[in-house]
Amino acid sequence: MDMLTLLAFIPAALVLNLTPGADMLFCLGQGLRGGARPALAASAGISTGAMVHVLLAGLGLGAVMAAAPWLFEVIRWAGVGYLLWLAIVTLRARPRTAIPPVRPSRAYRDGLLVNLTNPKVILFVLAFLPQFVRLDAPVLPQFLVLGAVLALGGFVVNGAVGIGAGRVAARLSHGPVRALGWISAGIFAALALRLAFLERG
Repeated sequence: MDMLTLLAFIPAALVLNLTPGADMLFCLGQGLRGGARPALAASAGISTGAMVHVLLAGLGLGAVMAAAPWLFEVIRWAGVGYLLWLAIVTLRARPRTAIPPVRPSRAYRDGLLVNLTNPKVILFVLAFLPQFVRLDAPVLPQFLVLGAVLALGGFVVNGAVGIGAGRVAARLSHGPVRALGWISAGIFAALALRLAFLERG
């Protein structure tokens, strides 16, 4: 890959990572729900999902999904259902005197599944990454390099947001703990609604 192209891609990727979106909100919710470790695990899961989308796009499978509206809808509604399930599980958690623990492994899985069931991600990858790809060189390795930069930046930014939320939650741990559960569940439900009304174009 041309180094100048890569240097031009890095600030563009950073701007995208700093733009608030579904991934950032999800890590925020995980931080409020369980603290810094689950938030970082969720961010890692999201970055892993992003790399899967990049791999699929580089292999050309993303173009198949873009041309198949029914596949887009199946993936989208699976994501809506999973986010709503997370909201319900969070609401049903019993109030305690401390923030309910969330296993990092579960947070990683949740972040991965939330990202994989957002079909807009692969369509975004198909629209954005080719602008920095040389057609006179193998496409897949370039996709993977660009995707790694994007995923790493996303991990750092989303993880930082989750850690900040975890610190806020820790300070409130002796106060209205139930409210933290409601806030987290509200974030998950809002993401589900956002995905439900997502347009393909």
